[in-house]
Amino acid sequence: MKRYVLDASALLAFFQDEPGAEKVQELLTRAGQAERPLLMSVVNWGEVIYVVWQRRGEEAARERMRAMARYPLEIVGADAETTLLAATLKARHKLPYVDCFAAACEYLFSDRGVRRESLSWNHGWGVPLNG
Repeated sequence: MKRYVLDASALLAFFQDEPGAEKVQELLTRAGQAERPLLMSVVNWGEVIYVVWQRRGEEAARERMRAMARYPLEIVGADAETTLLAATLKARHKLPYVDCFAAACEYLFSDRGVRRESLSWNHGWGVPLNG
């Protein structure tokens, strides 16, 4: 199984049963079966928490944290290398900074990025690192 990186929008689509939720469920199931967790930047993980908190309250956000802990999902820290790459992407491209962390994780650790907009299964972020 390929190694995938989820961004916040993909996991939020899954939680809210929005378009693309079935594909995220499929990826979570396959990741669990293969014992190869999906990846998510700690910055994107935090984005899921604050979005749920703003929309549905603190208890809902805490429940989502507990749910995420049960999924085959590995949270990738924002170390110096990842953060520098995210900053480089932000400086060179018109991407939200938080999305740059998902793209950086994809570049450093995986085969494919998954965000809500890519749930049609175009390959990853498609962001060149040079220029």
